[in-house]
Formats: sequence, C-alpha cells, structure tokens
Amino acid sequence: MLLPESLFDKFGKVFEPGQIIFCEYEPGNDFYFIQEGRVKITKTIGNAQKTLDVLSQGDIFGEMAILEEEPRSATAIAVDKVRTLNFNRANFDTLMKSNPQLAFRLLVIFSNRINDARRRLQILLLDDTTSKVVDVFLMLAEKDAHYGQVKSMVFNTTVDDIASWCGQPIDEVQKIINTFVRQGKVELFADRIVVSNINDFNRLIQAKRKSLL
Repeated sequence: MLLPESLFDKFGKVFEPGQIIFCEYEPGNDFYFIQEGRVKITKTIGNAQKTLDVLSQGDIFGEMAILEEEPRSATAIAVDKVRTLNFNRANFDTLMKSNPQLAFRLLVIFSNRINDARRRLQILLLDDTTSKVVDVFLMLAEKDAHYGQVKSMVFNTTVDDIASWCGQPIDEVQKIINTFVRQGKVELFADRIVVSNINDFNRLIQAKRKSLL
C-alpha cells in the first residue's frame, strides 16, 4: 500500500545508500513511510549491533515517536536510495483531521506494523539459529494466501534477507540453508528460495516453542 505521490512535495525526504536516518537512543518526534527503497533497522544487543528488520516500500518506521515520547529504540539506515514521507505529531494530527480516508489507511499500516514487530520478536526469542531460520520461512508463509493449502512454497527472498530477519550472521545462515538443500528440504536460487514442505517447518517450530515453555 502506497500513499499518494502528491504528498511528497510537502512531506517528502530522500536518503542516500548507507545514510543514517536516525540513531538508537536519540530523541524523536516523527515517523517515516517508505515510498521507495529499503531501510535496515538495527539495535545494540550486548556489544553487538543486530539487524531487527529490513523494511521496504509501503512499510513505516519510527512510529513509536508519535505514540509516546520516548527516545528511539533502534537505528534506521538506508540500504539503497530511499524516498520517504516524513510525518511529525503536528502535521500528522492535521492530516488525520483533513483527510479521514488517508488517516484510516495509515492506521491500518500502523496495526500491521505492530503485528509484524511482534512476530519478528518471536523469531528473535528462539534460542538457536536453525530454529530462527525456520521461523523466518514460517513468518513469510503466513503472509501468503495459499499458506495451509499447499506444502511447497516459493519465497522471493535471499539468504541475506533471511539472515537480516533472524538477526544472525550471513555465513551461519548460509550453512544452515545449505544443510537444508542437502536434505532436500529447500531449493536455493539466486532470487528465490523454495521450501519443499512448509508443514515440516511448522511442526519443528511448534515443538521448539513447547520445549521453551
């Protein structure tokens, strides 16, 4: 879901690849809607910088600045050239009152974003990398209308993306996926990954979560 391009003249901002949009712990009173490009969200956990998410067109970030007056809980970095719509509390309130239809669309996006964040937190709480990788595939499957109706599923994603979503090193995730390939559970291509039986992955994660109770 994209917002009208006409809003860009008033609310638009452009960020170059690698540019830091905002940093963890700094004050914030605005949020961003991605019209084009990708944004990496990272957080300091212990002594390491972990990737929590990679957002793309139609996603929002920094939204907690509108909901509560707290410092930024993570850092946002442009992966490639990014075009955003930038809203602060004042202009967001004006937008809500002047354009109810647009306000409703933004509220739907807010709701979806919160649900996505909760789902990704479930992945990060798993205690081993293999389970995290498997749960990323389940997360992607849950967004597919055919989930639950078919066993084999195709995901237009890469090993790098999987590593970002589960917050683990790329080489470690690559080894796990290579093992799945040898076991016949996964087919790996340059621009997509095919899971042979998503139900097997679902059973593995359900058993894992029960063991953590």
